Amino acid sequence: MNRRNLLIALVLAALGVAMAVPVLRFAWFMKQPVAPPAPQIVHIASGTSFAKIARTLETRGVVADAEMLKLLARWREAAGRVKAGEYSFDQAATPDTVLARLVAGDVIRYRFTVPEGLTLREIAGRLETEGRGKTGVFIALAKDPAFCRQLGTGGTTLEGYLFPETYLMTGDMTEEKLIQAMVREFNRRLTPEIAAGAKQHNLDRHQLVILASIIQKEAGTSSEMPLIASAFHNRLRKGIPLQADPTVIYGIDNFDGNLTRKHLKTATPYNTYQLRGLPAGPIANPGEDALRAAAFPAATDYIYFVARGDGTHAFSKTLAEHNALVRKYQLKR
Repeated sequence: MNRRNLLIALVLAALGVAMAVPVLRFAWFMKQPVAPPAPQIVHIASGTSFAKIARTLETRGVVADAEMLKLLARWREAAGRVKAGEYSFDQAATPDTVLARLVAGDVIRYRFTVPEGLTLREIAGRLETEGRGKTGVFIALAKDPAFCRQLGTGGTTLEGYLFPETYLMTGDMTEEKLIQAMVREFNRRLTPEIAAGAKQHNLDRHQLVILASIIQKEAGTSSEMPLIASAFHNRLRKGIPLQADPTVIYGIDNFDGNLTRKHLKTATPYNTYQLRGLPAGPIANPGEDALRAAAFPAATDYIYFVARGDGTHAFSKTLAEHNALVRKYQLKR
């Protein structure tokens, strides 16, 4: 081999080695699982560049090499498909597994439970207490008439339409997105069957929600809801005031827990001792049992009911019967 050919051979060998080194490095990077030194919660904000994501993951010990992860993302055409949110990394994983989780949006989901019968203010307070949102933002949205129209609820606030359920929230889920999810769940639970039942009792959807919210606040058990609904339907039909304490309480600003005779005699849009028919709007957010009871009340002649003190009620058809039950269950206490 002459000198010139030898030189060419050496150059080609050097180039081969130079090309082989990155390939081997990438292959090693792909095969080696990496375990972070401690459990890591990584928040990826919407719009974050993949280069920044890769650097963060390297810094937090989730991957060994940010540049190699960027190369992998280009190869998989995944750099622009990463979902925003909070990710938990606590186990050894290969770069391909990490990237797949980012593309799939395998983010942390937090459980937010809304019990039946809470008001929108109580839901908002619960949201902030659990660190999932701001009370003021939630209330402002729920009382925004334009937002209500957008969601098609028919009311000027979303009281009554925030369905009680356990919701899975992501770290970047806004108050607006949560409210939208709650109203969607309400629309799913208020079935055509329930709407048809309400129509048979001359209730439109909003009136159904108002009555269901009162039943929800009055009932101690789901099994009693159709009986309580029956008493209220009979009162509405006869033009007798509902005389429901929870409606009065809802209309009192900064209620201190002590319902007085003065409260019962003070006219407000929610005082069903002073007005006939339904109050101005829902007083809480009812569950499906209360909605169903309002649409399908029990067939009774009951007009009155009184709490026994054990979570149940005693029902009566006449004022004389009612007064006797009041003496039995209320005055003796």
